[in-house]
Amino acid sequence: MDRETVMIVGFIVLFLMMAIRVPIAIAMSLVGIGGFAAVVGPTQALRLVSLSPLSTATTYHLGMIPMFILMGSFATRSGMSHELFRAAGAWLGHRRGGLALATIASCAGFAAISGSSIATAATLTKVALPEMRRAGYSDSVSSGVIAAGGTVGILIPPSIVLAVYGIITEQDIGKLFIAGLVPGILAVALYMLTVTFISYIRPQDMPVGERHGWGERFRSLRDVWAIALLFLLVVGGIYAGVVTPTEAASLGAVGALAIGLLRRRLSWADIKYCLVDSLRISISIFFVFIGALLFSYFLAITRAPQQVAEYLTSLPLSPMGIMVLILILYLALGCVLDSMAMVVLTVPILFPVVTSLGFDPIWFGVMVVMAIELGLITPPIGMNVFVINSVERNIGLTTIYKGLLPFIAIDIVRIGLLLLFPSIALFLPNMM
Repeated sequence: MDRETVMIVGFIVLFLMMAIRVPIAIAMSLVGIGGFAAVVGPTQALRLVSLSPLSTATTYHLGMIPMFILMGSFATRSGMSHELFRAAGAWLGHRRGGLALATIASCAGFAAISGSSIATAATLTKVALPEMRRAGYSDSVSSGVIAAGGTVGILIPPSIVLAVYGIITEQDIGKLFIAGLVPGILAVALYMLTVTFISYIRPQDMPVGERHGWGERFRSLRDVWAIALLFLLVVGGIYAGVVTPTEAASLGAVGALAIGLLRRRLSWADIKYCLVDSLRISISIFFVFIGALLFSYFLAITRAPQQVAEYLTSLPLSPMGIMVLILILYLALGCVLDSMAMVVLTVPILFPVVTSLGFDPIWFGVMVVMAIELGLITPPIGMNVFVINSVERNIGLTTIYKGLLPFIAIDIVRIGLLLLFPSIALFLPNMM
């Protein structure tokens, strides 16, 4: 078969395997090896299989991923998320919709030590949902706030998805992390405005909470110093150029362990649990990376990225129009794929298109993550929605999606703002 036919057949087989729930890592590996063998022969394909997994697993930059995951696991196990929510509740809980505002603030704080939207949503479902129920919040509003707030986990640094994007595209991961900071804060601000708006038009769903005295408020801040310290160590160290992202990840993991031990919040059983859980998650990510690398050889040998670039640039659209088309594609894929699968599957194909059109690759990374964020809460398969449903089975998917509608609308507005004003994401990296 000629290369174009191999490319078409390869993509058809890939999507068929994903449709029957074959893991994305296995699907990409099989298509990558099979397509490469069809073009250059089985001997070269077998040599590729013998070398690529080892070279991927020993990549220096990939070392940051298990370290960031371990940092988040130590922080969660030592109860930092509970402390963060209590502090946010003490300062904001007395307002109408105050517990919802506190939940979003807690999501932002936890995102700064987690790097994962799914982990943020799962943790806050356990911490914040019972409190909002006791306060009289409707399940629709409560679950919608948690699902939307959880999405900032992959944007506010450190972000595992941004790290993966940086590794695939060979961009400065430190600049990518810093570029996500202001858009992440903007997301939190817009979500809070949305909660305030909902509280005025549907006050019965968000009762006024108990007011805490100033003494209690300031005392609550004593418990969040650990999160602030970890954020300063990781993000502050990267921004100041003191440590590389990989070194910052290691520093954050060691810091989270040390804080947990000093505060007597981590037992040896907890440490063992965190190590095993982080290893399990890291291995699954590494398998996806190996599959993505094998698939990238298939893309290179069939010239798929070049053909996609030629097709898109030939369309009677401006560069901005093509970018909007790419973002719409990400929104559609977000309905059926998880965030990691979207990045490793699409970025190698679309990145050459974006750079050929003159867009900044750091800005594009932030836009990709923002589109993925929206995909995490968009039906029919919003991963954050399914996470909340799995943790709290008494809340149906329809109820959660109903509460998410205002946040989906504000996310589209936020993507539009970053599309029109790239400097929102780029001014901090440009100062590094």
